[in-house]
Formats: sequence, C-alpha cells, structure tokens
Amino acid sequence: MHWYEVTSPEAMDTPALLVYPDRVKENIRQAILMAGHSNNLRPHVKTHKIKEVSQLLLEQGIQKFKCATIAEAEMLGMIDAPDVLIAHQLTGPKAARLLALMEHYPQTHFATLVDNLHTATILSATFSAAGKSIDLYMDLNVGMNRSGIIPEKGLDLFKACLALPSIQLVGLHVYDGHLRDTDLDIRKQRSNEAFERATALAAEIYAATGKTMKMVAGGSPSFPTHTHRKGVEFSPGTFVFWDWGYKHIVPDEPFEYAALVATSIISIMEDNRLCLDLGHKAIAAENPLPRVHFLNAPEAVPVSQSEEHMVVQVADSSQYQVGELWYGVPVHICPTVALFAEAQVIQDHENIQQWQVIARNRKINI
Repeated sequence: MHWYEVTSPEAMDTPALLVYPDRVKENIRQAILMAGHSNNLRPHVKTHKIKEVSQLLLEQGIQKFKCATIAEAEMLGMIDAPDVLIAHQLTGPKAARLLALMEHYPQTHFATLVDNLHTATILSATFSAAGKSIDLYMDLNVGMNRSGIIPEKGLDLFKACLALPSIQLVGLHVYDGHLRDTDLDIRKQRSNEAFERATALAAEIYAATGKTMKMVAGGSPSFPTHTHRKGVEFSPGTFVFWDWGYKHIVPDEPFEYAALVATSIISIMEDNRLCLDLGHKAIAAENPLPRVHFLNAPEAVPVSQSEEHMVVQVADSSQYQVGELWYGVPVHICPTVALFAEAQVIQDHENIQQWQVIARNRKINI
C-alpha cells in the first residue's frame, strides 16, 4: 500500500480531511533541525487549528507559538502553551476578548501586534482599566503590503507608545510572505534586503531608548533564509502539513505531505469525465483550477467545480468505479483545513480517531 492509503476505503465518509501524525512529527523534527533548536521556533498554528497537533509541537520542545485569531490563541491556552503571539491587529471588541483570554488562561503569556497609535491607545485603555498590562510587537511592512508600519516610520510610533500606560513594546514582527522565489539564492537576497530594514529600526530604538527588541520573522517560504540569524524567532506554519503549492514553489524545503483530502467518485459522466464529491465547501477555492492534485490518479485534471461537486477529466473513465476513493493534495492546505469540523487521524493505514478542528470557529469560549 502507498503511505496515504487506508485499509477500509469503503468506510470513509467523504469529503474528509486526513491527517497523518507520524508525518506531522517528522515535519516538526525537520523544522527544528533547520532552526538549530526548538527555542528558535515560533510556529504559526493557523494552518492546522487542531489542539492535538499543537500538542505534538509542545512534545517536541516548542514553547512559543504564533496565531491569527482569538480562537487559535484560546486553543493554545487550553493546552497550557507557555508563550503565544497573536499576529493580528486586535481592534474593537477583540481588545476586551484579549483581556478576558489572559485572565482565563494565566499560565500562558499572550502578546499581540500594533502598527498604529490608535490600536495601541485602545489596548492601553482596556488594560489600564483592568489594572493589567500587555506586551506588544510592532508589526512591520517590509514588502508584503498587507499590514504593518513602514520600518522607517517605526521609531516615532515606538516613542509615542512609551507614553501610554499598561502596554510594553517588546519586539518587532517581520512577516515577509511576499518572498516566494523558487530560486533559494534570490529568496535569500530579497530576504536580507527586507530584514535589514527591521534591524535598522531595532538599532534606532536601542540608540534612542536603550531597549533591545525581540525579533519574530518569516513564514514557510522564507524560513530557510532566516535560520542563520542569531536572536531571531522563526515562524513558519504550513510546514506541519505542507501542500502542493509550497512543495513546488520552494522545493528546497524538506517537508512532506502530512494532510490530504479524501474524495469519492459519485458519477461517471462520459468516456473521459467523472464527478467527485469535492466542491468549494471541501477544498480552498481562492486559487484557479486545479486546486487539488490526486496522488492515486495523477492524470486526472479538474475542469470545473461547484459547491458540492468537482468534475475531472481522465484518459479513460472506464478504468474507475463509482465509490472509488481518491486522495488529494490541496494546492493551499491552510484554508482547506478550516472547511472541516474534524480530521480523520490515519496511523498505519487505519483511521484510528478524529481530531476536532477546534479553532476553525471564530470563537471557542471567549
């Protein structure tokens, strides 16, 4: 049997998310080897959103985590993760939710991002009123052009935040998700150019205030470009499961597929077309077709998709049977995981249990 196959495919209710914990563990091991030590890692949990996968990271010595939502942060609090950075701008009611999160999970140290004085002021007021304080990281825009302050303007924001009670700017967050060059040398060059802007700001802050900034940098594509840097925490996320997109964009990285989608043939339409139960609701649809590649039917080409159906073209549809199980590698695993309420855990070809994708929701308790 191939590594991904289950012994009773006829019993698999599809579409389904399959997770292979032995392969997850190996991907974690590879990430630690790349980082040099588990303490150099701050993995992003937005890919998996599963408490048990976060526990696997803890078991291999990882103590620091990054997340994007209050729900993901609460999932980490539920397993007593020591250190959690919420890498998102928490505005409006989320400031109060962050305070409630800290009060409910005091064993976990929580921090979050700011890139503007308005957000910093809201957090200051919220935590001052409760007699609490919060550590903040300044979010820097080094080319992603999504959020973050331009590093050259960062010193003014840092100085302004010094006057606000109950907040402490302790570090810089440098996300460079725009660096996706397949050529590693080019990726390294562009990474160095972007990171120099962050180190220049850190030097300015130190010169002006005597404060040394912590540094959190990178995502999965840029991960290997940062591993030589001392005193920097690396924050890849997709590595735990990996996907078709990164496997082919950054083939230099050592990770293997550890999560798949299972789908069944539900109709054989023509001599060269058939239909699967793998619609938009079961595979991330933000990319153009093909959004998935099938390990046991590599010649199949998706040609159309709707909410519950995917039509694929094959050379000869008579080679397939209705009910047959296919195993697909998503082009983008992160939003695909969020489409499933639970993952089927596959060990030694057996479906041994289910793990809840607990942080797919915007709220767990808080």
